[in-house]
Amino acid sequence: MIRTGAIRTILIVALVLFLAACSSKRAGNELVVGMDLSYPPFETIDTTGKPTGVSVDLAEALGKSLGRSVHIENIPFTGLIPSLKTGKIDCIISSMTDTPERRTSIAFSDPYLTIGLALLVAKNSSIQSIADLDQPGKTLAVRQGTTGEVWARGHIRQARILALEKESAAVMEVTQGNADGFLYDQMSVWKNAQEQPSSTRALLAPIQKENWAIGLRLDSQDLRQKINGFLETFRASGGFEKLGDKYLSDQKAAFQSQGIAFYF
Repeated sequence: MIRTGAIRTILIVALVLFLAACSSKRAGNELVVGMDLSYPPFETIDTTGKPTGVSVDLAEALGKSLGRSVHIENIPFTGLIPSLKTGKIDCIISSMTDTPERRTSIAFSDPYLTIGLALLVAKNSSIQSIADLDQPGKTLAVRQGTTGEVWARGHIRQARILALEKESAAVMEVTQGNADGFLYDQMSVWKNAQEQPSSTRALLAPIQKENWAIGLRLDSQDLRQKINGFLETFRASGGFEKLGDKYLSDQKAAFQSQGIAFYF
């Protein structure tokens, strides 16, 4: 005969195991997406503290396609790849460029956006190109961990490179005259020039073209195939066009007026 206390113990253990199984099932069905939520309008936080932007909408559409709920982890850009490799997140959707260097440690989906590096310079600066800036006594600001920093360290020979953690800090260096230019992606350069029209201007001609893609672990081949299928369908159905109209309408018009190819 089993004693009442033993029965109670068995029931408690069974309940714990059941709840653990349910929790595991929920966790297993959740798509955890890493983003650095400091890059509007692609990935940022709204006034209520909720993630918003192009990448957030893209992640939600991906989750719906996969039949998985989406949880967004806000992680500094330099911590995204380590978080992916250690399993903290399932993928990266954070305006990340697919580069040969990054491909040594992670995999990428098919590209979903093409963009270029450009320069933000002072309003009254005589600089018209990266060659004008790469001179003795000049300073080029870059954001740490970005392809702008990688490009600068591989190509800038005479100017001083100033690597900063935040985009806003790099822009401030230009507006205050401490840096002669800020090398970053075209859209951000355009946005910052619009926000600081009295002190900056944008040189949008692409210095280097890049492709943004979704970052994945090297062993996530099945997920990669599903994501590539989603991207193809999403593009064909006009999903990217709608995201551009929703978040980037002013940028689209400005780039088209200058004869510069837009992103999606």
